[in-house]
Amino acid sequence: MEEKILGMLEEICEDDVIREERDMDLFEAELLDSLGFAELLVTIEEEFGIVIAPSEVKREDMNTVNKILEMLEKRA
Repeated sequence: MEEKILGMLEEICEDDVIREERDMDLFEAELLDSLGFAELLVTIEEEFGIVIAPSEVKREDMNTVNKILEMLEKRA
């Protein structure tokens, strides 16, 4: 699951730095924006069947690779 998520993030962020810098704020680094975040949520639902509504999470809850992985592990 982790490798699949990293691949998704790498594609959405269009940068492989996400594999090394897992605590980097993706929004501050301009690797992820609102549209990319929405794409991430849709892709997570399609790939894993985990529904995360944009209204139920704050940007700060999913702004790093580690936070995204942690949230998905809890919901899987």
